[in-house]
Amino acid sequence: MLPFGRHPMQLERLLVSKKELKALGIPYSFQHIARLEKDGKFPQRVQLGPCRVAWRYTEVCAWVAERVALRDRTSGDGSSF
Repeated sequence: MLPFGRHPMQLERLLVSKKELKALGIPYSFQHIARLEKDGKFPQRVQLGPCRVAWRYTEVCAWVAERVALRDRTSGDGSSF
């Protein structure tokens, strides 16, 4: 049976691999991502196997959205470039 009882074409993306983080626009090295995770500043990885990890897609997207919101709050101070 499929997760959540959905048809395969209706499944939402659940996980993102290390390589896919780059494709999503996360420009950090894997070592830096590990440091951010340790400090609680990046979503925690999911251990899929002894040599395979991934991150929840929704958590990574939320993390990016937080960065954009922070930028928008700090750039709204009335100053211009």
